[in-house]
Amino acid sequence: MPTVSIGRDRLFAALGRVYTEEEFGALCFDFGIELDDVITEKAIIRKEKHLEEDDSQADGDDEVIYKIEVAANRYDLLCLEGIARSLRIFTGTEATPIFKISSPGSLLQMHVTQRTSLIRPYIVCAVLRGVTFDEVRYNSFIDLQDKLHQNICRKRTLVAIGTHDLDTIQGPFSYEALPPKDIKFIPLKQERSFTGEELMGFYRSDMKLKKFLHIIENSPVFPVIYDSNRTVLSLPPIINGAHSAITLKTRNVFIECTATDLTKANIVLNTMVAMFSEYCENKFEVEPVEVVSYDGSSAIYPDLSCYKMEASLSDIVGRIGISIDETQVISLLNKMQLQAERCPSNGEPRISVSVPCTRSDILHACDLAEDVAIAYGYNNVPKSKRLTIGGKQPLSRFCDKIRAEVTRAGYMEVLTFVLTSYEENFEMLNRKDDGNKAVIIGNPRTSEFEVVRTSLMSCLLKTLKHNIDHPRPIKIFEVGDVVTLDTSCDVGASNNRRLAALYCNSSSSG
Repeated sequence: MPTVSIGRDRLFAALGRVYTEEEFGALCFDFGIELDDVITEKAIIRKEKHLEEDDSQADGDDEVIYKIEVAANRYDLLCLEGIARSLRIFTGTEATPIFKISSPGSLLQMHVTQRTSLIRPYIVCAVLRGVTFDEVRYNSFIDLQDKLHQNICRKRTLVAIGTHDLDTIQGPFSYEALPPKDIKFIPLKQERSFTGEELMGFYRSDMKLKKFLHIIENSPVFPVIYDSNRTVLSLPPIINGAHSAITLKTRNVFIECTATDLTKANIVLNTMVAMFSEYCENKFEVEPVEVVSYDGSSAIYPDLSCYKMEASLSDIVGRIGISIDETQVISLLNKMQLQAERCPSNGEPRISVSVPCTRSDILHACDLAEDVAIAYGYNNVPKSKRLTIGGKQPLSRFCDKIRAEVTRAGYMEVLTFVLTSYEENFEMLNRKDDGNKAVIIGNPRTSEFEVVRTSLMSCLLKTLKHNIDHPRPIKIFEVGDVVTLDTSCDVGASNNRRLAALYCNSSSSG
């Protein structure tokens, strides 16, 4: 679960009141997030530098930092602005904002060339006009990008965000894909110019950026964004250009998101502009950008419109196990930024919900039920024995009985990883790999997880190896799946449930 670090005093100023730590922890619980830790900036620096408690080398001040854990699918809660706004709406001190698209005299355009389809085919853009930054807002703006890159963007593989000072560049812009040697610019925080090829070598030793190089380094073309003067804005997903870097003095921000997944690109762009449009001269107003494709088609981004969904009252409250009417449900949904109203209906009451662009996690009536349960209060839901649609499969029930019988015979159950090393699965069992049985992992993170096990014995023997000093006899067993290649299955492999037991003693007569 993502954790967001926010200065306590800045957060309370944004909320419009001061809380005790216990009061704020209770508010977080009521809203469905968690106050995970309370620490000072100086303590964070001491921890990062491995310094002692009284070490004078620890810079920073004694500002209290709240570390707040949020749900992984709540991208709107990954920054101070999102958390503060959501809590204000939840407590009834603010209404859900209405985001607007401005109508400029002429739209900025982003022209996309055909070769971008070879590496990173999509781009979406927007402009924030009249933004007022201070140090806190600027740091939050940068931090939200990092949080999104680590979360929905999947470390920039799906989406990469670029932000630029619009007053330093000139539209229309072009999104192209060129051979690395043909791309040359001064990257962010550097003073000399690099080609695309040189950048790959230069950033190979950079602790932050080297982990993104693999996304494009083996491609014959690199994605690059130019303005009308052929000034490079960015080389996504690696680095922005130094020329258009935003600062505290930036007033107009151009945001571009390049992507391999258009849906996620729209979510990321909407999150960025929805969070920081509150600092625009015209609050919650965003300027659109027209993206013109090489085939002549065009689209205007961002799309900040709400989408409508309907659900019956029973679909919502029936899943929770509470008895409230539609008026109460509507009130609870409004607390969660979901604008709800009753639908005309002759039969069972139905509720229409306008889902804002910030709530991409709302996909089904189940999601509405979850938000109603949060706003109602989990502790207020009466305890009851709920009937579920699902149940144990016959194989699982049979395995439970097997486990019970083997345990009665004095054996201890172990649970081991389904993934194992190639050596443990074959060579250490004196078995040969004929290439027709084992599922091999294409990109294992470590040598310990290279193969999906084809036998439980390797796992039991490995468990014995690490517990060899345990008093004898050692009697262990496992009931679990092994996986083998199977062309008759649509996924090319099949799971098979197995039982394996191991007995180890000082003598064979034991």
